[in-house]
Amino acid sequence: MSDNAVAAEAETTRPRTRAEKQVEHRSRIKRTLVACFMGILTGALSFYLSGTPDPVTGLQANNIIGLLLLAAGVVFQKHVFMLLKVDYLDLTGKDWFYQSFMTFALWFMTWTLLLTTAVL
Repeated sequence: MSDNAVAAEAETTRPRTRAEKQVEHRSRIKRTLVACFMGILTGALSFYLSGTPDPVTGLQANNIIGLLLLAAGVVFQKHVFMLLKVDYLDLTGKDWFYQSFMTFALWFMTWTLLLTTAVL
């Protein structure tokens, strides 16, 4: 093995310090908050941009706008990460799935609560 390979292997196997763990934890919190806020924002926009709901069925005329806004919210997170200086290049498929699911969950809850006529 070359010296670079041995040094890289030693770097990955050494225990992380408390400061490194805190930096990683703060990064995860930022990513989760971005997903939550994007879900709430896209859920509210989905309600207000899809038209008024029918009082009998509770459905809106342009539901596809809500789904498109959800997709845009998931994609737009990458740009928010750039603004917040979060290293998004290290995110794996599992991380992006988590981001997408959190956005979807909060989008769905927000839109559902706004469509409930008893709340309005």
